[in-house]
Parts: sequence; C-alpha cells; structure tokens
Amino acid sequence: MLDQVTAVRYVDPLRAGGSVPGVVETDDLGTYVVKFTGAAQGRKALVAEVIVGELARRLGLPVPELRLVDFDPAVAEGEPDAEIQDILRASGGLNLGMDLLPGARDYRPGMIPVDPVQAGRVVWLDALTGNVDRTVHNPNLMVWHGKLWLIDNGAALVFHHRWSAAGSAVAKRYDLSAHALGGCAPDVAQADAELGPLVTPGLLEEVLALVPDEWLADEPGFDSVDALRNAYVTHLAARVVLSAQWLPDGFPTPEQLREAELRRAERTRAGRPAWLQEVPDLHGKPSVETVWDHHFE
Repeated sequence: MLDQVTAVRYVDPLRAGGSVPGVVETDDLGTYVVKFTGAAQGRKALVAEVIVGELARRLGLPVPELRLVDFDPAVAEGEPDAEIQDILRASGGLNLGMDLLPGARDYRPGMIPVDPVQAGRVVWLDALTGNVDRTVHNPNLMVWHGKLWLIDNGAALVFHHRWSAAGSAVAKRYDLSAHALGGCAPDVAQADAELGPLVTPGLLEEVLALVPDEWLADEPGFDSVDALRNAYVTHLAARVVLSAQWLPDGFPTPEQLREAELRRAERTRAGRPAWLQEVPDLHGKPSVETVWDHHFE
C-alpha cells in the first residue's frame, strides 16, 4: 500500500472543490490536501485518485506524492462549519492525502509553455482512464515552480460506478473536446506509441496493490477484493489494446472554444426573463481559484 501517516492538525477546508478536502498536518511533518471518505463522492473517488495518480507517476507525469492519512475527527473539533463537520465525523480511519504544493496556482492556457508532446501525454492518460473533468474551466492542473502537475483524478474511471455495464465501455471514446490542454495541439498518437506499451497487466497490478482493501470491500458482484482488483486490471489492459478506437482528435482551438462559449452564453441569456438578463453567467467556471499559500499563518 501507499505510505501511511497520522493526522495531527486539521488546518483549513478547501472550498474550491465539491468534495471539500482539507489541509491537514501529519506526524511525518508533512502537510497534505486530504480527501475524505465521508464526502459525497465516497471512497470510489479515492480509489480513482490512487489508480490514476500512481499510474500517471509511473508513466513519468508529475503528480504530488500520495499518502494514506489515518484521520481521527477529534483533531478537527474546532472546525465551525456544521456541514464540514458531518464529513469529518464520517471519515474516521484511512483517507487520502496529496502533498500540498505551497504557492501552486491553477493552470490557465498560456500561463506556461506546454508543448504538443507533453499535452499529448496528459490527454492520452485522461482518454485511457475516462477522465472528462480536466477542462478549460476546471483544469485540475496546477503550476508549481514553472512545471505542470496533475491533481484531482477522482472523477476518472467512470466505468467502476456501474460494473455490470463496464464491458461496454472498454473501447468507449470519451468527449475530451474541452480538455484543458486541447489548445496545445496535443500529440496523442505519439503518446499512445510511447505510453501504451508501458501499461502492462503487471504495471496495473502494481498500481492496484496500492489501494487499501477497505476501499474495495463489499462491491456488489464481486466475491473478494482480489476479484475486484483483477477487474480493474482486466478493463484497463483491454482498453490499452483498443486505443485506436478511443484516441481523441480534432481539438478546437482556443478561439473556437471562446466562440462556442459565447454562443452558449447567448442562448442562456435568450432563455432568461428580462430581470435576469444582466446576471453574470458562471456556467462551468470555478467559484474560486485554488491558491494553496493562504492556508498558512
């Protein structure tokens, strides 16, 4: 499994994400962004974070270090928000921590140079794992020391939410037209040629072994945790072989994305009553930018 640490101080909630992770200090003197099993997304989001994050790391993509965090809700008894307390009280035991990158900022197109090869590798990973959540409005990419880092992979592996239909998704092409790096002319063909051969059953078994048994237990349709791990390995290994059927292409340019957004906003306004015409349209836009420094005194 992943290395395990113990939470000693709950610093602050991160309200930018729907799962409301928290900044937590631990007994290894580290500070982590912790996603909790008691959040609405549940433990499958944490399973996806481990599988996709650790697969990305083994393919040479930058991902903050992950740790299992043993969390006692008592360390957060001072949190005043009742709804967040509900999440924390439901999250005793193992949760998932991602190393906090002080000073990191949300990626925005043009913030740093991203060449087609680098963009292609990220897009290829997202296409393989069905991660449609890394978009221009919600990039789930951070810039730290001038380098791109992948975060928030919990929305990937859509197939594991309905295993009875997972077989029909093995060759599925997901819509990545609004991908955060689509404007960088991602070379997914080169990424497929370079990364595809690396994603072997053996590598996938190594990654699945990092997921705690308790996050995989009691899955309907499976008689053991090992059987479920094997199902993940089998699905992703089969998907790699069929990459010609799901490789994305035809990414719109940044100008085309802006034009499409303007058309969508115009349609939205046209459907509003007169008294709502001037209300800002925030569709698809994050409520706040993620900036990690302000959580420290």
